[in-house]
Amino acid sequence: MRDIFTDVFKTEPMDPVQSARRGARPKLTARFYNSVAAGETGEDGVPILLDGKPVRTPAKALLAAPSRALAQALAAEWDAQRDLIDPARMPLTRLANAIIDGVVKTPAPVTAVIEKYLGSDLLFYRAGEPEELIASQARHWDPILQWAHETFGARFVLGQGITFVAQPAEAVAAAAGAIPKHPWRLGAVNSATALTGSALLALALAHNRLDPGAAWAAAHVDEDWNMAKWGRDEQALERRTHRFAEMQAAAQVLSTTQALSITKESS
Repeated sequence: MRDIFTDVFKTEPMDPVQSARRGARPKLTARFYNSVAAGETGEDGVPILLDGKPVRTPAKALLAAPSRALAQALAAEWDAQRDLIDPARMPLTRLANAIIDGVVKTPAPVTAVIEKYLGSDLLFYRAGEPEELIASQARHWDPILQWAHETFGARFVLGQGITFVAQPAEAVAAAAGAIPKHPWRLGAVNSATALTGSALLALALAHNRLDPGAAWAAAHVDEDWNMAKWGRDEQALERRTHRFAEMQAAAQVLSTTQALSITKESS
């Protein structure tokens, strides 16, 4: 079997909107397999099989999920490809690839990135006006800050505008203690953090405080207010739709690995 990820994923733009703006049309690979299945559980997890043969990542690792539910979701994504394999429509596979190749063996740098976000989280920086925007930010963001305080003992400091506000080290450390240790959950939280600009929203998603839709809405309070006032930005909305698919993939990893956090997070 061909090296699937080398052929299909290596040069594929992650953002088809940006690709379209550059006038590029990515060359898609024809579907070359008939059957897709989740294999038997092995040392690396549950592998994804195409015509009975395993898929490998760009780094040549086995594409295998830590839970059967997640493996079945990955298999369904591959099976949904019809005449052509379109990586832009496979956010779960792309995330799995990134986790296997970039998080499983080296989780510490990923954790450090999330901790850095906790020092300058989106939720800390509030508008000074108008009142409608101030109220919307408070409605979406204050409950998450209160949850972080009550659940983890993290009390953060708010600022106005974009001027940096130093956060108490103990608050950052308390919230950082909630960052998942399981590499798949860690990778999903890292993805959600980057997509929303908020580690707190990502942690709320991981700990079932928010669902993906609510977390996404909270991440786009400012953008939604601007569109309500000045009109829709169709390019921004198109890009946002693509990124929300990535957010849903992160949420799917978290929901299908929930049981794995019980032992790994306490170890």
